[in-house]
Amino acid sequence: MEHPFIGDLSHLSMDELTEKINSLNKSLAYSMRSGRYDMSNQIRMALESYRGELNRQQAKLLEGEESLTGSIDIT
Repeated sequence: MEHPFIGDLSHLSMDELTEKINSLNKSLAYSMRSGRYDMSNQIRMALESYRGELNRQQAKLLEGEESLTGSIDIT
């Protein structure tokens, strides 16, 4: 389940998304160690939002590479 208060993430680059995911993973580890399970659930939802956008951008990048596969003719 994605976080309902995180808006459109499509303006972020893949590097920015990766950086945010790393930061959220650190926060999740801290909240779990602290026993703050309510906070952990919120962080998990945020992580899912950022990971989902990163996956969408990676899929779009792969689609572009696949369309180039058969178009190179060197004869």
